[in-house]
Amino acid sequence: MGFSWSGECASGPCWANHHMPRNAGWVGPTVLLCVYGFCSTMRPIEPFMTEFLTGTYKNLTTEQVNRQVYPVWTYSSLLLLIPVLLVTDFLRYKPVIILQGLSLVTFLLLILFGSGVRSAQLALLSFSIAMTADVAYLSYIYRVVQPCLYQRVTSYVRGAALLGYATGALLGQLLVSVGGVSLYWLAVATLLSVSAALITSFFLPMPETSLFLKGTYSAQQGSAVEDSANCDLSVLEKHVAAARRVGGMLKRLASDCKTCYSCVATLFFCIWAATGRCGFYQVTGYVQLLWAYMQPHNFTACNGAVDGLSTLSGAAATVAVGHMSLEWSVWGELVLGGLTFFMAGTIFLMDRTDNIWISYSCFFLFKTVYMQLSTICTFQIAKMLHRECYALVFGMNNFVGTILQSVLTAIVISSKYLHLNITSQFLIYSLYLVAISLLFTVRGVCTVFHKKRPAGDNQTERDTNLPGASRP
Repeated sequence: MGFSWSGECASGPCWANHHMPRNAGWVGPTVLLCVYGFCSTMRPIEPFMTEFLTGTYKNLTTEQVNRQVYPVWTYSSLLLLIPVLLVTDFLRYKPVIILQGLSLVTFLLLILFGSGVRSAQLALLSFSIAMTADVAYLSYIYRVVQPCLYQRVTSYVRGAALLGYATGALLGQLLVSVGGVSLYWLAVATLLSVSAALITSFFLPMPETSLFLKGTYSAQQGSAVEDSANCDLSVLEKHVAAARRVGGMLKRLASDCKTCYSCVATLFFCIWAATGRCGFYQVTGYVQLLWAYMQPHNFTACNGAVDGLSTLSGAAATVAVGHMSLEWSVWGELVLGGLTFFMAGTIFLMDRTDNIWISYSCFFLFKTVYMQLSTICTFQIAKMLHRECYALVFGMNNFVGTILQSVLTAIVISSKYLHLNITSQFLIYSLYLVAISLLFTVRGVCTVFHKKRPAGDNQTERDTNLPGASRP
C-alpha cells in the first residue's frame, strides 16, 4: 500500500544496488511522511500535561508525578532504545512507524480514560515506545528516496515535525487562554491529531531494503536470479540463514562502532550529543513541575506559548547555523563549551528566581541555544562519517544519553539516593551542564592551539628553508 507521485531525480537512478526504477517517485512518500510527522507531533496537551495529571482530572499529587510517573519514561526508554533501533532496521521502518502511531493513540487513551498512578505509568510507557520509535521516522525517508535528494527531504521531514510541535503548543495556549477550552478537550484534540497520523502511516510505501542487511539482501536477490532452487530451501535452512544474517549484522555493528569512534574529534562531538541530550530532556521533562511549583494556582500560564515560540526560535537558529562561515573543526568545541556554560546559567537562574516570566525567558534561551548546538554536533559528526554509519552513531549517541539520563534521574529523584525537591533538581542540572562546559572549554582551547600551531611552525620552517635564509 502506498503512493508513487512524480518527482524523479534529475540525474537518474543513483541508489546503487537497490534496482530503483528511473521514474520512482519521491514526492508521495515525502509528503505522506511530512503529514505523519506534523500530525504526530502536534500535541496541544503536552505543555500542560503536568497540570492535567495533578488537576481535577486525574488528582495525582506533584510528588507522585515527579517520583513515580515521569521517571517511567526515562527508564523504559533506556530499555527500549537499542532493541527498537535493531528491530526498526530488520522490519524495514514502516511497521515501527505504525507502532509509533499506535503507541501515541494508546498514550492518549490512557491519559483520557485511565485513573490512578498505574494508569499514568502505563501511559508514559506507551509514550516512551513512541519516542524511541522516532528513529524510524527520521531514517525511513533515506530508504525510499535517492541519495541526491537526501538534503532536500531531510529539511522537509525535520521541518514538518518542528512545525507540528510548535503549532500544537501555540494552539493549546490559544485555546486555553483565549478560548477558555478545558484541558480535557486539549487531550481530545491531541488524540484526533495522533489518530490522523496513525491512519497516514498505513499509506506509506514499504522500503525494499534495510540499512544494515541491505548487502546481504542484494546478494540474496542476485543468487535467486541465478539459481531458482533457493526457493525450495527447507524451513530449518531458512532459519539458519536468517540467524547468520543477524550475526553478520551484529558483527558489522561492532566493527562500525569501532571505526566511527576511533576519531577523537568525532568522539568529542558525540560526547556532547549524548551529554547535551541528557541535560536537555531532564530540563524539558521536569520544567512543568518547576513552573507548577512557582505558580500552583494558575494553570492558564503561558507554558504552551513559551514551548511553541522556543521551538520556532530554535528552528530559526538551526537554519542560521547553516549559513555561518566559521571553521567549526577548529572553533566548534570551544563554541560548545562557551554556550553550554550559558545554558547552565539559564537553568541556574530558572532555579533561583521566583518570577515566572524570568523563568519563561530563561527556558526560551535554553531551548533555542540547545537546538543550535545540537545542529552543530549533528553536521560535524555527519561530515566525519560514511553515510551508512549515520543511523548507528546517532542511535548510539541517543542510547548513551538515555543511560546518563536514567542515572541522573535515579540519583536526584529516587528515594534511595538524594531524593531532591524540584528546585534542588534544577540546581543539579545546572551544575551538570557546568561540568560539560568545562570539559569542552578545555578541549576547545587545546584544539585551537593544536590546529593553529602547526601552521605557524610550518611557516617558520619554510622561512628558514628559503635560499639564503641561513646566511648571516
